Amino acid sequence: MTQKQAILVVSFGTSYPETRAKTIEACENKIRDTFPDYDVFRAFTSNKIRKKLAVRDGLYIDTPAQALEKLKAAGYAKVIIQSLHLINGEEFEKIVSQALPYREQFEQLMISKPLLDSYEDYGKAIQAVKAQAPRLGADEALVLMGHGSEHHAFSAYACLDHMLAGEPIYLGTVEGYPPLESVIGQLKAAKVRKVHLMPFMLVAGDHAINDMASDEEDSWKSQLTQQGFEAAAYLKGLGENPLIQAQFIDHIRMAMEKEMVAHG
Repeated sequence: MTQKQAILVVSFGTSYPETRAKTIEACENKIRDTFPDYDVFRAFTSNKIRKKLAVRDGLYIDTPAQALEKLKAAGYAKVIIQSLHLINGEEFEKIVSQALPYREQFEQLMISKPLLDSYEDYGKAIQAVKAQAPRLGADEALVLMGHGSEHHAFSAYACLDHMLAGEPIYLGTVEGYPPLESVIGQLKAAKVRKVHLMPFMLVAGDHAINDMASDEEDSWKSQLTQQGFEAAAYLKGLGENPLIQAQFIDHIRMAMEKEMVAHG
């Protein structure tokens, strides 16, 4: 009898059904297609989003711990948890802390890495961003909106920004460093006329729609316009990007290989 195997795909989540289908579901479906011997399940780390979906849509999404409890009850022997988070931050730590009590409950329980883990990951993410970016004219630039974090993993954003040096691509964050103000300073120094805005986030949700692209006075689009730039916004989450999807697939493969070596 073959052992039951599962991949639990964990993201922060989103309350926007349209972007959920284009990003989270697209990643899950790619994983499902790539690993047909595994059953694929979903969990969200955001309790706020889970609650909102339950109340508004009658849609109940598990926490990582709830999903693991169900997998254990259903007799799964091998489980790989793949995070769709971008950094090793607070939300990723939620997965680790909720999974730890289940370490002994399965024959194998592996936690695969978020998007930006190794040096190679940063390079691949930059190539993925370039692939979905609009063609830039000589006096144009791409500005990426990252979420940012107060967690010590915020340095991932600064590292990515540093690796983009010399490119007409700049990274700012909603919370923390680098702030939009420093990006605006760089844009002015580079004599940029037109700015293309894109979320550096898995989903084009609240931040992308309201904080980045809206006509509200304090949105990034409005702030850039006030500073004299022409600004255009693109509501496309990273989860839609086939190269980003491929990066998550690579991480699952790496987790599997690591486990094979450990139990070889």
